[in-house]
Amino acid sequence: MRIGGGIEKPYSSPEEWYKLVSELGYRAVLAPIDYRASREEKQVYLQCVKAHDLVIGEVGVWKNVLSIDDNERKAALEYCKNQLELADELGANCCVNVTGSRGEIWDGFYRENYSNDTYALVVDSIREIIDSVKPTRTFYTVETMPWMVPDSPDEYLQLIKDVDRKAFGVHLDFVNMINCPKRYLFCDEFIEECFTKLGPHIKSIHGKDVIMENAYTTLIHETMPGKGKINYRKVALLCESLGPDTTLFVEHLPDFESYRKAAAYVREQAALAGVRTD
Repeated sequence: MRIGGGIEKPYSSPEEWYKLVSELGYRAVLAPIDYRASREEKQVYLQCVKAHDLVIGEVGVWKNVLSIDDNERKAALEYCKNQLELADELGANCCVNVTGSRGEIWDGFYRENYSNDTYALVVDSIREIIDSVKPTRTFYTVETMPWMVPDSPDEYLQLIKDVDRKAFGVHLDFVNMINCPKRYLFCDEFIEECFTKLGPHIKSIHGKDVIMENAYTTLIHETMPGKGKINYRKVALLCESLGPDTTLFVEHLPDFESYRKAAAYVREQAALAGVRTD
């Protein structure tokens, strides 16, 4: 199991970048550049990755390829294709985006996100991205989400079947799918279900935590690992079952020190479970 995450500090060279990565104790990294980097920049960062035995787990997109604005949608699709090309060039585990939303907020919750027409657009957009790039060393993935396709393991399996492309994989964020009291109260069982059903397709994982308030309306909040209900010893064992180079990234934290603490907590729990992270 390899643990990584955000950095939240600036860098301007592979040496500066690796110093921060080393201080955080990461053995997996997010792509330190995007597709607009020069060929020389890509090469020197890739050399740094190889020299320090790191794994590039993800090249991010985070654009709305289903936007209701045609110009935004076309620009998002183009960016996505370019990022997938970068992921293939770098040999990253995956290029990751969300499927997209049918409203003004790129990752927002809308009734239209679940329409049959939107599902057809999701399938078509994924096929277009993969068929345009034809990656051979990486996979295109969509992150599991609380309020858009796919929001369950079974829905992701159906999406894999419908997309029908070998280069389409799974990006697992189990916390994003803990969107109701039952999944919260039985989160151990739900997380195990995710790994059991999606395991052969999983290319990278996000590691967060979750806590629900004792209120008469359901209020479920994301928090950093160790501050909520998730059993990270179990998560570590499930990650290790996919292979020792499985990447898990802590995310959505405000600063460098928070990332250091979160990664340290996950490493500690993995060690207690007997899982190596070095």
